[in-house]
Amino acid sequence: MTDRELALEAMRLKAVDRAGWKRAGIPHPESVAAHSWGVALLALLRCPPDVDRHKLLAMAILHDLAEVRVGDLTPYDGVSKEDKHERERVAMDDLLADRPDLRALWDEAEAGVTPEARLLRELDRADMGAQALLYGDAGFDVAEFLASAGTAMARLG
Repeated sequence: MTDRELALEAMRLKAVDRAGWKRAGIPHPESVAAHSWGVALLALLRCPPDVDRHKLLAMAILHDLAEVRVGDLTPYDGVSKEDKHERERVAMDDLLADRPDLRALWDEAEAGVTPEARLLRELDRADMGAQALLYGDAGFDVAEFLASAGTAMARLG
């Protein structure tokens, strides 16, 4: 897949709604691309000096890329964590077959053991929490999302 083809397919994430917000009754929920942008913004703002900002930003952009092929699967979809991971792995095998540098970053993020990958997970939850605050201000019941994101949001300030 050329970089042009990859970019065009990845941009379809702009049309993939975040499934959790749809389940919560949000009529026009944020897209997966909007979420990834939020995570990247938090990475830019909250990256400590001992963490590789470039790597963190790349991981933020890539972390949900597989969802362009598999959708935004949630625990409510009846798909096991193992099956979800396998579907995402297969999607990334194809999407990033010609970009082993990017695939390695996605694999690192998935493994969750480096400082960048651990911070990415916190930022992912913090973005969900920030979005929940916005939806809560608009009158939607987002208590479960705030509870899920609470620790990450508290640590990030």
